[in-house]
Amino acid sequence: MPREDRMAVARGEKPADLILTNCKLVNVFSGQVEDSDIVIRGSRVAALMPASPGGPVHEAREIRDLGGAYVCPGFIDAHVHLESSLVRLQEYTRAVLPRGTTSIVIDPHEIANVLGLDGIRYLLEAAKHNPLSVFMMAPSSVPSTHLETAGARLMSYDLEPLLSNPWVIGLGEMMNYPGVLARDKEVMAKLRVAQAYPIDGHAPGLSGKDLNAYIAAGIRSEHESTRLDEAREKLYKGMYVFIREGTNSRNLLDLLPLVTPANSRRCCFCTDDRDPRTLLEEGHMDSIVREAIRAGVDPVVAIQMATLNPAERFKLTELGVLAPGRRADMVVFDNFHDFNVLQVFRGGRLMAQDGHLDSHMQPPPPITIRSSMNVRWLELEDFCLPAPPTGPVQARIIEVIPRQVITGQRIDMVRVVDGRAVADPARDILKVCVVERHQATGNIGKGFVSGFGLRHGAIASSVAHDSHNIVVVGASDHDIYSAAVAVVKMRGGMIVVSDGQVIAHMPLPIAGLMSDQPLEVVREQLQELDAAAHSLGCTLREPFMTMSFLSLPVIPALKLTDQGLVDVLKFDFVPLFVSA
Repeated sequence: MPREDRMAVARGEKPADLILTNCKLVNVFSGQVEDSDIVIRGSRVAALMPASPGGPVHEAREIRDLGGAYVCPGFIDAHVHLESSLVRLQEYTRAVLPRGTTSIVIDPHEIANVLGLDGIRYLLEAAKHNPLSVFMMAPSSVPSTHLETAGARLMSYDLEPLLSNPWVIGLGEMMNYPGVLARDKEVMAKLRVAQAYPIDGHAPGLSGKDLNAYIAAGIRSEHESTRLDEAREKLYKGMYVFIREGTNSRNLLDLLPLVTPANSRRCCFCTDDRDPRTLLEEGHMDSIVREAIRAGVDPVVAIQMATLNPAERFKLTELGVLAPGRRADMVVFDNFHDFNVLQVFRGGRLMAQDGHLDSHMQPPPPITIRSSMNVRWLELEDFCLPAPPTGPVQARIIEVIPRQVITGQRIDMVRVVDGRAVADPARDILKVCVVERHQATGNIGKGFVSGFGLRHGAIASSVAHDSHNIVVVGASDHDIYSAAVAVVKMRGGMIVVSDGQVIAHMPLPIAGLMSDQPLEVVREQLQELDAAAHSLGCTLREPFMTMSFLSLPVIPALKLTDQGLVDVLKFDFVPLFVSA
């Protein structure tokens, strides 16, 4: 739309396409709520006018009376891994757009770690035919470290062309923070390539001189804070703090005391990872804004953190605010307490109403993608773990912390049968294995984990951040073997096995990460998987989400990859067994 035309509408010289009247505008610039008429021409706001008792003073092809409802800018998720929703982009959109999310900033390093540039192109192509604005951060950490085997390796010269795409707006979370601190040559090359763009961070627990150096490298935002003092230091030293509220990692209530009138503009909301159950049952950014308001955050400040703040962080100058000349992405909602989203507009067009997308939207064309499962032939013996030949056997145990991605560690005695170290479900010490699935290397990492509570059987998944090898937790070697083989035969997915028999499963044919089924079907399959795991004694609320982070060697403290046991704080492999 020519700007001259939009200016003519703004001056009342031409009729508008749409006017929203009898509404309360949440003005994230002024911090006020104002009775306004919102005048739309094409995809943009042409004018904001004070409400007139006699109705709009502008002419328009359509006038919508909102009956006193509130209107705010469309929500922006500042950091999300689309793949963690387990569904295709069109199904994800069906979940979040009716909730008021009109834009997301994705980091596709999950699918990139499996399929490299092919995976990135797949998501970019899917976004072309989708009513949700999808902005991409070029993945910086493929693989995230040298401590695991991924399906691809992206170098600085791979990322540089991506940054010329208008929908690629920066460099994704720099997970290899030890590489940043060590000034690794390739890590520095990636930072230089992206120096004119926003660079996102990933530095759980980093503080002091190390944090200074990390920020000095050009990294200006971060979403991994779990403690108030950690977030406060990052904010003090110049970072945007993304307050995360996902399915497994819920940091909102712990970090909200950080937010003050003086610093709130440096704080944003993000989900990072939300599965279909959370999306359908709790919502998306709307649920975070609602909970923040109920926790005492000023409503306009909470909305700023989901709109204007992320737009400014990522230089999305047309988004995050309703003002003349800006994009008309709008959320209509009832009140600040219940925060029920009534209507959602994207680019001035009504896209969703009363929780449902516009039924006239055309389905996107199908997009094909290559297989992602390449595993060497597996035998039961591959999963056995010979114990040290003499004395009581002690091992390092990964300790699960419920609803967090960080883990603890301890040294404890492990059970030995016929010279092999095995699970001890009576003491909640289970065996965990990570099977390499990209290059048929035959690598299988083996260790022990506490906190799942399984009494028998095994659970397995091809979703295992960030390299997404097959991860299995079980109470017996036989069931661990059976579960791993079943995931391979499914060409990726999640599975529960008991006595060698599959009792619940969910295929994930898209890169071993995403289903080709509708959102509701995936939710039902997840519920069946969790119910099956709970029937075997599992005590975790989301066992598969928890298991998916056991192999992520950039989140403290102890993790397992296909190459072995990793002490994340030392950023190196450590022996599983410890001398008594």
